[in-house]
Amino acid sequence: MDNARTRTAVVTGASSGIGEATALRLAGEGFDVVLGARRLDKLEEVARRCGGRALQLDVTDPASISEFTAAVEKADVLVNNAGLAVGLTPLDSIPDEELIVMWETNVLGLARVTREFVPKLESSGNGHIVNLGSTAAHETYPGGGGYTASKHAVRAITQTLRLELLGRPIRVTMVSPGLVETEFSMVRFGGDRDRATKPYEGIQPLVAEDIADCIAWAVTRPPHVNIDEIIVRPRAQATSTKVARSS
Repeated sequence: MDNARTRTAVVTGASSGIGEATALRLAGEGFDVVLGARRLDKLEEVARRCGGRALQLDVTDPASISEFTAAVEKADVLVNNAGLAVGLTPLDSIPDEELIVMWETNVLGLARVTREFVPKLESSGNGHIVNLGSTAAHETYPGGGGYTASKHAVRAITQTLRLELLGRPIRVTMVSPGLVETEFSMVRFGGDRDRATKPYEGIQPLVAEDIADCIAWAVTRPPHVNIDEIIVRPRAQATSTKVARSS
């Protein structure tokens, strides 16, 4: 990749899972990496491993976003990875707090971080926004109304950015994973390990490094090439609810 050693990649939600794997992979590709997340202790450990810079970031807090952005002098790549699912509660009984945390993190946080970084990305002359979506941005499933709606919104934001930034030096990509075994399910089910491991039983799920590989490939294409969207699932998964499990 041209001038990779001088390019800066910003990764949100980089203290674990896909964000951690992406930070490590992009550092390996020659990027200077700036990592943002709430858990500063874990973030600093990832930064140490990849030679990056750790800055505390809460994407649900506009003041935190502004402080984070101000501390990043330049940015060539923004990976909006911070996101979560909470519960599998049907919409007729889902509590407001579950809806609010998913929408504030997955949608408002992503939109606000992007808004703050667009001027820096444009100034780079070859900027790139990568939004972490999900196969839940393309389909629905029982109990996923809050989460799938938020990821459908991420896809709409991504497609809108592609239109609005057309003609400016910023590429826009969405990477939509299926079943990836990370802390995601542990967060979704409040630390209940039995419930968290159940989605991955009887299959070989994706791992965080598989998604980092997709992100790294997209951002290292020649500047005239835009990868609009990547949908990636385990071989054993066809949809969110159609999975071939071994007995």
